[in-house]
Amino acid sequence: MKDPLKMLRQVQQMQDRMQKLQKELESETVEATAGGGAVTVVATGTQKLVSVRIDPEATEDAEMLQDLVVAAVNEALEKSKQTASEKMSALSAGLGLPPGLI
Repeated sequence: MKDPLKMLRQVQQMQDRMQKLQKELESETVEATAGGGAVTVVATGTQKLVSVRIDPEATEDAEMLQDLVVAAVNEALEKSKQTASEKMSALSAGLGLPPGLI
């Protein structure tokens, strides 16, 4: 059996790293576009929308604009999740934990 104090220190270090990573993800942004740049969405690494830019020419067709906004938001959120997943994987590398545990 491993030293319980050593294990506790490792858990505390991991918690500290996770908190630091969470703060990094809050300030990191990803950008996605739809309609050839008619709609641009920016989101944080924690899947929060920061901004939506719409080309004024895209406002002529409301139904198309709605579809473009949805597409851009979904792409930005997917990029955000992928970024977070990659950073979490890097954080947990070398711990010997099964994938997806953290």
